[in-house]
Amino acid sequence: MLLPEFLQASPGCFLLALTLLGLIVGSFLNVVILRLPIMMERQWKLECLEALHPDKVPENPIKYNLATPGSNCMECGYRIRPWENIPVLSYLFLKGQCSHCKTPISIRYPLIEIISATLAVVSGIVFGASTTTLFVCLLAWALLTLTVIDLDTQLLPDSITLPLLWLGLLVNTQHLFVPLTDAVFGAVAGYLSLWLVYWGFKLATGKEGMGYGDFKLLAALGAWLGWQMLPLIILLSSLVGTLAGVGLMIFKKHNREQPIPFGPYLAAAGFFALLWGNTLIEFYLQIMGMK
Repeated sequence: MLLPEFLQASPGCFLLALTLLGLIVGSFLNVVILRLPIMMERQWKLECLEALHPDKVPENPIKYNLATPGSNCMECGYRIRPWENIPVLSYLFLKGQCSHCKTPISIRYPLIEIISATLAVVSGIVFGASTTTLFVCLLAWALLTLTVIDLDTQLLPDSITLPLLWLGLLVNTQHLFVPLTDAVFGAVAGYLSLWLVYWGFKLATGKEGMGYGDFKLLAALGAWLGWQMLPLIILLSSLVGTLAGVGLMIFKKHNREQPIPFGPYLAAAGFFALLWGNTLIEFYLQIMGMK
């Protein structure tokens, strides 16, 4: 029996495999979330230096990417051993602290691994043992990465949003989620809708209400889900974003002038719409007596 057939015949083994895969991917996502913004900042500084002071550009800049240098304690520089980097289990075994200097390790690392695994399992439950589940997992993991980076830095890196957009169009050449025409119009409408909101707000107030990364993220979601899902995504993200913003101002005394990243709400709304959007729209049409 081939592996795909075995997983289809054994739902428990399939979900267990997704859990393990999600934990491993979550460990990698922690690296991307931490290092990608630093890589972007280093690249921007290097480009500015090349433009303004080309004579001061280092000949052999120190390598810093997703693979180099190896994982180490940010406090003491201790090189983390492979057995100290097992998703979730190593955190529990080390009691949440560096084995060398005993500095506490952020709980965020195992949480992201657990969330990554949970997203994979939920995707598997909804779509079953299929190629669709694999692509849904890729989308979910990308959205998780964008969410945390945006919360940390208020950046939505093009190196994630643009490949996500093209992948959405590519998978829909096979009508995996929607027809290709709907995907293309979804990408265009997703970008233009927030672009128009951005310029309308800027012309009215003189301020920037959101970043260009939000346009690209909604365009990517439109490429995956089609233009029909965009109203639902915008509605859900705006509603949750408004409630979260009000809550922050009330309970945490959040400065009204301090920007709140919109990307996490778009990402959450997009994933929700992918899994249950059609069901929610059907329910709405029924209670409104439109179907």
